[in-house]
Amino acid sequence: MADRLSLDDYFMEIARVVARRSTCLHRQVGAVIVKGKQIVSTGYNGAPSGQAHCLDIGCARQGVPSGQRSELCRGAHAEQNAINFAARYGISIEGATLYTTHYPCSWCAKSLINAGIARVIYDHDYPDPLAKEVLTGIEVRQINECGQRRANRTGEARGKSCEELT
Repeated sequence: MADRLSLDDYFMEIARVVARRSTCLHRQVGAVIVKGKQIVSTGYNGAPSGQAHCLDIGCARQGVPSGQRSELCRGAHAEQNAINFAARYGISIEGATLYTTHYPCSWCAKSLINAGIARVIYDHDYPDPLAKEVLTGIEVRQINECGQRRANRTGEARGKSCEELT
């Protein structure tokens, strides 16, 4: 049974699969909202329903450094889509956990707090210092692709390979 995934690893794997639906040219992000060990919503980054995808017409942020000028992006973020889909179908996410492939940006961080998300588990960092400040009121943990959980602010495992962590 040593190979059985923890629940955090299981839901993060699902977030990674959801990210593969992304229509963004720069970053594929997936988000899964879980409440009571059940998936209640998912989302990936891409253009709003019915609008042209960046994959098809190009990116409005071409040449803009990561983490800057996000207001130019025509796509909705994975976290926003997961929250919106839950709201659209009348699903409460109060006290839920968000699993996301990337640390939420500051806009999404504010939405997560206002939606009542209690816990965020993420895989990859994102260059938005304000987001880390905004999320100080809820539990935030980083989980790497090796299945090793690590606290988001300690930095003890950052930059190490899977082999170095096991």
